[in-house]
Parts: sequence; C-alpha cells; structure tokens
Amino acid sequence: MWRYNMRYMSTLRGIWPYLHRHLFSLIAGFLLLIGANLLALVPPFLIGQAINDIQQRVDVSELTRYALMIVGLALVTGTVAFTARFVMLRVSRFTEYEMRTDLFRKFQRLDLDYFQQRKVGDLVARATNDLSAIRMMTGPGVTNLCNTIIAFTVTAIAMVRINTRLTLYTLTVMPLITVLFIVVGQGIRERYRAVQDQFGEVSARAQENFSGIRVVKAYAQEAEEQDAFNRVNHEYVERSISFARLNSLLWPSMYFIAGLAAALLLWLGGSDVIAGRIELGQFVQFNTYLAALAFPMIALGWAVNLFQQGSASMSRIQEIFDATPAIADGPQTQTNFTPARGDVEFRSATLRYGEGPEALHEISFKVPAGGSLGIVGHTGAGKSSLVNLLARVYDVTDGEVLIDGVDVREIPLESLRRTIGYVPQETFLFSLPLEENVAFGMRQADEERLKHAVETAQLSKDLIDFPQGLHTTIGERGVTLSGGQKQRASIARAVAKDPLILVLDDALSSVDTNTEAAILEGLREVMAGRTSIVIAHRISTVKNLDQIIVMEQGRIVERGTHRELLALGGLYAAMYRRQLLSEELDVDDGETDDSDINEPSEAAPD
Repeated sequence: MWRYNMRYMSTLRGIWPYLHRHLFSLIAGFLLLIGANLLALVPPFLIGQAINDIQQRVDVSELTRYALMIVGLALVTGTVAFTARFVMLRVSRFTEYEMRTDLFRKFQRLDLDYFQQRKVGDLVARATNDLSAIRMMTGPGVTNLCNTIIAFTVTAIAMVRINTRLTLYTLTVMPLITVLFIVVGQGIRERYRAVQDQFGEVSARAQENFSGIRVVKAYAQEAEEQDAFNRVNHEYVERSISFARLNSLLWPSMYFIAGLAAALLLWLGGSDVIAGRIELGQFVQFNTYLAALAFPMIALGWAVNLFQQGSASMSRIQEIFDATPAIADGPQTQTNFTPARGDVEFRSATLRYGEGPEALHEISFKVPAGGSLGIVGHTGAGKSSLVNLLARVYDVTDGEVLIDGVDVREIPLESLRRTIGYVPQETFLFSLPLEENVAFGMRQADEERLKHAVETAQLSKDLIDFPQGLHTTIGERGVTLSGGQKQRASIARAVAKDPLILVLDDALSSVDTNTEAAILEGLREVMAGRTSIVIAHRISTVKNLDQIIVMEQGRIVERGTHRELLALGGLYAAMYRRQLLSEELDVDDGETDDSDINEPSEAAPD
C-alpha cells in the first residue's frame, strides 16, 4: 500500500506544475460540476412529487407543468455539465501541449551519449503514446473523478434527507469499490507499463528498419526482419491482452456493485412502502437517485483505469525529465564570455568512453587564430573524437581544451557551438527545402551569404537538376541526394553560418578528386582569417594547411608541414605513397569516379 501511494505521489509531483498553471480553470470546472450535480437532484424530486400527486388524481395540466420543469432543468443541467467538461478537457489539452514542449526542450538539452544508449523508437513512443495517456488522465480521468466525488456527496445528502436508514443500507456496498480499486488497480498499472515498454520496442524496431531500408534490401533480409518484427509485435499483443484481461474486470464489477445496491434498495425500500413508513413518491425519488449514481460509479472505474495508465506513462516521461545531461553549463561557466579570436589549444587532452580504454591519450597542440590544422590517420585513430572535444560533444577525461585561452567547459554551451561550424562525417539533412537546410545555422537570413556558401561548396552546379533549384524539398535525411551532394550541402551549411572556427570531419570523402579540388579552392577564401581544422583520409585535402598531425591509436605520432612529414619518411609519407599509387592505378585503368553524380553513398565513420 505504501509503494502504491508513493507511485501516485510521484505522478502528482510530475503533473502538478502543469495543472497549477491552469488552477483557475480547474476550480471553475469543479464549481460548474457541483452546480450540474445540484441541478440534477431536482428532477428526481419533481418525479417523486408527481407520483404522489398522481395517487391523489391531480389534473393533467399539473403533470404537464412537472414535465416542462423537468425538460427545462435537463437543458440547463446539460449546458452547465457541458461547460464544466469543456473547461476541464481544455486544461488537459494544454497540459499535453506544454508537457510535450518541455519534453522536446529536454531532448534538445540532453547530450549525445544519452541518445546513443537508447532506442529512438522508444523515445518517440514516450513523446506520443505516453503523453496521450497523461492527457486522458488529466482530462476525462480528473473530470470523471471529480464528478463522481461530487455526485456521491450531494446525492448521498439528498438520500439521507429522505431516509437515513435506507441510505446507510444502500451505501454499505460502496466500500467494495475501494477494495476493488486497490486489488485490481495496481495490476493494471504494472501491466500497462509493460505494454508501453513493449510498444517502445515495436516502434524502435520499425524505426530502425525504415532508416536502414537500403541495407535490409541490399542483403535481402526482408524475411528475417519481418520475423524479428513479428516476435516483438507478438509480445506486444500478449502484453496488451494480459492488460485487457485485468482491465475488463473493472466494468462488470461496477455493474455488479450497482446491481447489489439496487436489489438491496428494492427489498428494503419496498418493505418500507408496504409498511407505510415512506411514501411511494419518496421511494421512487430515492431509487432515481441511486440509479443516477450508476454512471458515476462506472465512470469512476474508467477514471481509475485512466489514472493507472497515466501514472505508468508519467513514470516513463519522468525518467526523461529526471535525466541529467552530462554536457551542460555549470557553476564554472563564464556567462558573459564569447570567443572572439579563435585560438584553439589542446593541453594533454585525454578521453575515455565510460569504463573502456582511452580513445585519446594526452593530445597537445595549438592552432593560432586564423591558422589551419590537418588531421590524418587510419580509421579508428581518434580523429573524430578529437574534434568532438572542441564542441563539447564529449568532455575530456583529463587535460584541457581551450579557445582564446579559456577552457571550453567555462564557455556557455550555446556560445561555444555558435562559434564552431562543424561538418560531421555522417551528414544529416532535414526533410525541408535545400535552402532551409543550408541556412540551418544562420541566425538571420542573408541571401548573398547563402548563395556564396552554395557556390563555395560546388553545389550550384547541381541546382539545375533539381525541379525547383534551391527551393526543392529533399527527402527525409536527404535520401533524394547522392552522397557527394549531401556532403556539399553540409559544407555549404557550415560556410553559411560564417563561424569563427571551421571544422571539416572527412567532409570530402564522397566527392571525386576534381570536385574536391574545386571545393578546396573555394574554401581557401573562407578559411582565410578563421581557424580551420580539417580531418581527411586524402593527403591532397590537407597538404596545403599550416600544420598537420598524424594520429594512431589515440595518440599524435607525427606532426609538421606536408614537406616536413614527407621528409620524415614515417606513417604520413607511407600514406601519401599509397594514395599516389592508387590514383595512378585508377588512371591506368581508365576509371572515373562518378558515384558523386549518380549513386547515393554514405561517408565511412571514423
């Protein structure tokens, strides 16, 4: 019982701030419900009076007056009840809207690691199904609960005024409702939580297949994926049936309790009428009041069901609200600081992911404002991990990363990331017009800067192939573009942002060598006067930069200019010789890389 109450307290803790914002509307709705229930007491009284008058054989015109009064009261009662329910259901819609807004804001604040450890489909399920369950709890749930409490209270008072003994006998069955809710309600909550958890699994499985449909088809795994989906879907059905089986007990139980009360009243009240202790009209009036309680009793079962579901869903939502982002502004943040020059320095920066081995070990280098740095190395050397420290995608385990002499952990996160224009390995484009994708990081619309960014990224030559040019809406994740087009769009987005620091993480891997040369030529103007860090697999991408570092197994093993590294005759020189040989073989074979034009491709992750 203690755990049962604590869970409801936890639910109230999460939902109360949203309900408190609409406290006036809730109070108004509650008062209107009281008014509607008070008005609902009058028709049974009039019916009782009419029956007593019928026994005395009154004129038909008197019965007509009773009928008109009952119809008029029904119209007024219906209007007041409608207004009460509208006001309270409106609160539930605003609660859902505000909670979904806060949930999305929370998602935006959480760090990358949080999403990497969770399934996107499950998070989407929480933002849709679970929020809908919370809306049902705060709307129909709260409304029916309040209405039931008010109806029981005012009707019980009216029944006591007719006959106290009958009221006590009739209401003796009501404690059965409380017992039923305690016994069945807990199971409903647990089973509904299991249903929602499994729905998250179903959503995640479907989302992964939609995102990876190319791989599924390329490996002819449709049948295997269908079997895998059928398994999680079947488990969802099994849990839903288990929930429905227990949930179905509530409604018949409500009817059974109402039937017990009616039978008890018929036996005792009929005996009183026969004995002359109460009038027939009073008995009918009393019986009408009891019948009027039947719907609130049933609605109470539904409301408790909604509260159990909403409580389970609120616990899932609360897990997200309670999550603490690992990367966030803290007490050490210099709130008024914004990088102005762009000096970048790593001082013995070390990074470890969780309990695993070190991804980076004591990385140290400095890039002066306006300077350029190239980073090369084999796949898995730690190149992407290094630049992720600059934008605080991850924080260093040891050491420091500084911009303009200030530790990045002391720079406001928004200011830090607005300072950096980042082109990641895995390009992501939104299902929006190409123009909006390129302008994504711009704080103010600037047509000239947008056109310059498109030309710099060598994307302008592709616009003639798009139906509406720059205004063409691309598919989800840029699926209608080739790999090279997506990378060039991503480069244009970073250039249009006009950042203080430009970071290109293997941003030219999906373009051919001729396009690469044209993009690099355009980037020279962009990189002039701003700090630039370029990660590449091709030596041609970085050979003209101010300095180059070579990474291997999370360490810097060589550093210098292109000439200095060639003269060193180490790893860099070996990589350069292999690439020259590869290019010569391609030329001898007469091969041309046209994948940039015709075939979609993805950049290989570092």
